[in-house]
Amino acid sequence: MQRYAGLLLVIIAASAARVVHAQATGTTTFNAPYRAFQRSEIGVLLSFPDGGGTAIEGAYRYASGKFDIGFKGGFFDPPGPGKTVLLVGAEARERVITHTIDFPLDGALVLGAGGNFVSGNSALLFPVGLSLGRRIDPQGSTVSIVPYAQPTMFLIAGSNVSDHVQFALGLGSDFRLSRAFDVRLSAGLGDREGVSIGAVWVH
Repeated sequence: MQRYAGLLLVIIAASAARVVHAQATGTTTFNAPYRAFQRSEIGVLLSFPDGGGTAIEGAYRYASGKFDIGFKGGFFDPPGPGKTVLLVGAEARERVITHTIDFPLDGALVLGAGGNFVSGNSALLFPVGLSLGRRIDPQGSTVSIVPYAQPTMFLIAGSNVSDHVQFALGLGSDFRLSRAFDVRLSAGLGDREGVSIGAVWVH
């Protein structure tokens, strides 16, 4: 599995020049390979696509054995006179790789389902991704950082969708600023680029 993880990262990175949709709701919010909470977390996410507009989402995750399951919902306000898009999605994450001397990264499988809903132009998204990263604990600091990369493949369904299989490469960092608060930054690479920032309270 660890050998294939590196190969998958290279393949999807090379494909990232195609149109990018990120994660279950179409925003550029990605996932670190670790869950930051014991029981649950709740947060607010802001996303800014390269083409303009702003998305705001609420997110909630909870632990379920080896998995953690998350739900997201919000709105995307496009630039110009376009209609506001309703964003709804769910994700599940499970650790599948633990770092070794030969492979220095931890990894988690991320599966999702969701959609963008707007009159005449709705789409359903089904992402499958592999998040690869490693926690960094700087000496003398209470802040910990998890930089990661998440190559992701999407199956997309919709009446006006021209490309039903797409690829993205998400890059991000999670910053644990206290025992109860995270700041999360991420970005998507490809023809539809964007950045996201999140404030998350963990329990």
